[in-house]
Amino acid sequence: MRILGIDPGLRTTGFGLVDVDGAELRYVASGTISTTHLDKDLLPERLKVLFDGIREVVARYEPDAATVEIVFVNVNPQSTLLLGQARGAAITALVFSDLPVSQYTALQMKQAVVGWGRASKGQIQEMVKRLLNLPGLPGPDAADALGLAITHAHANKAMARLALADGVIGAGKGKYKAGRSR
Repeated sequence: MRILGIDPGLRTTGFGLVDVDGAELRYVASGTISTTHLDKDLLPERLKVLFDGIREVVARYEPDAATVEIVFVNVNPQSTLLLGQARGAAITALVFSDLPVSQYTALQMKQAVVGWGRASKGQIQEMVKRLLNLPGLPGPDAADALGLAITHAHANKAMARLALADGVIGAGKGKYKAGRSR
């Protein structure tokens, strides 16, 4: 399975792809999509660059699934709104490409990759480098995107194990069964 992780940002959106084969993770590609060449007042044009860039990554690398970071409200409401629009452009590009999209918070990604929810950017970069056996540190946005892909790989394995558990998920149906477990 090939997983595309997206770390959305209006100025710079990170992307990272990993292949998952059982317990093995293999690095495929990573990078960023930048809108810094455009005036910051050209919001629709910047969103189009993000949308088109993600569609190009999907067309080139043909992932099976995607994951996007969930953003929270920060101190500046205007920044949060702009980041939400960048995230919306990313999700729309992925859905438009017929990819299933999962979402994880930065805290969940840091916990899955580093083992600590308050990990620094540098710690994420170092662990992504180690987990994917990279020759050097990926950039911070690409590292976050790769971290999201790794997080989804781990979560996907856990969900597959749950699917085998009696009373949790209906056999072959893939839907959560509410109620008591056996």
